[in-house]
Amino acid sequence: MSYTGLLHKVKDYALLYYKTHADDRLVYHNIEHTENMLTAATQIGNHYQLDERKFFIIHAAAWFHDLGYMVDMQRHEEEGAKLAANFLKQYDVDPQIIGEIEGCIIATQMPQSPKTELEKIVCDADLFHLGTDDFFKTDKQLLKELSTVHGIEMSKNEWRKKSIRFLEAHQYHTDYCNVLLNSGKQKNIQILKDKLAAYEAKHKLSPGTLAPQPQTHHEVEIEEPKKKKKEDRPDKGIETMFRISSGNHQRLSDMADNKAHIMITVNSIILSAIISLLLRKLTEYEYLIIPTFILLAVSLLAMTFSILSTRPSIPKGTFQRDDVDQKRVNLLFFGNFYKMSLDDYTYGMVKMMEDKDFLYGSLIRDVYAQGVVLGKKYRLLRNAYNIFMFGLIIAVLAFVIAATVNNAKDKH
Repeated sequence: MSYTGLLHKVKDYALLYYKTHADDRLVYHNIEHTENMLTAATQIGNHYQLDERKFFIIHAAAWFHDLGYMVDMQRHEEEGAKLAANFLKQYDVDPQIIGEIEGCIIATQMPQSPKTELEKIVCDADLFHLGTDDFFKTDKQLLKELSTVHGIEMSKNEWRKKSIRFLEAHQYHTDYCNVLLNSGKQKNIQILKDKLAAYEAKHKLSPGTLAPQPQTHHEVEIEEPKKKKKEDRPDKGIETMFRISSGNHQRLSDMADNKAHIMITVNSIILSAIISLLLRKLTEYEYLIIPTFILLAVSLLAMTFSILSTRPSIPKGTFQRDDVDQKRVNLLFFGNFYKMSLDDYTYGMVKMMEDKDFLYGSLIRDVYAQGVVLGKKYRLLRNAYNIFMFGLIIAVLAFVIAATVNNAKDKH
């Protein structure tokens, strides 16, 4: 199955459906929201390094999840799932894949209740904006949609209270979104609370005065957060960046180790077969000597490079207090302190925690060092795979040529 080609058909179908069933009242649940959700789903999916099949599932679910609004607004998740199932069945898509897409769409129903990894990704992509500055724009759109579609009129203050309750009750389901977006969501909650407190203080009634009439969204604008000053340091964003970068490096390192393990295992089997079967038969089949030793050399070289890619390299494990004072040592890597006393290590850590430049400098060095090690590991691993791939081809050709030549000799 070509997931890419099928996803293009899904996209064309969804875009045409939005065009032919357009409802101007849907200012939130529209194509813009769907496209934003797709961007978020791609971002989360890339973090978890999903394969082509899983990417197809979350993208198809994102395209179909809100189409149901143009069928039945009260049961739009169910209708969206039906549209997805009916469309995909036309292309003989695996029923299991269709079921997973339906599950992802149904999981977005409030309150969200995802069970699988893909359902969690789709749910978090659907409400990704809650932890970004785009929240205030979408919050305003949702208020307008409630008024025009459902006839619900609500004052600015009432809507703020409702938004605060919703944000406080909501939780992201993936670790990635929890790390990336929770601080932004808390910031949005605080902005709403500050505006709510300011509004209530401004409209505090004195005895004998009439209460002001509640304002609707037609009369007021939901204010957006002030832009950050250039001099403000986005500490939370920086820490999140380092955490995600370090986590990505660790996952890539684990993947490299797994690939090396596969290469070592395969070549161990080949070497065992050569030693136990072929070598003892070479006196009988002399024409196989050269191909056998080619295969033996290929397996040994591929295994050697694979082992080198996983072989640990540990520094001396000591540092001087002067290194700490001059900010020359990275105390976030165990190889720089494992032979030091606890007092010296504590001295260095306290110094680093008290100095933001030292702390961020250590984080930069740590991420850089991880990248250098990762580059070396993947370079050795690539050499191992190249040797194995091309060497195996050469060895097989050598066996074929040797057998052909030997058969020709026998005929003569």
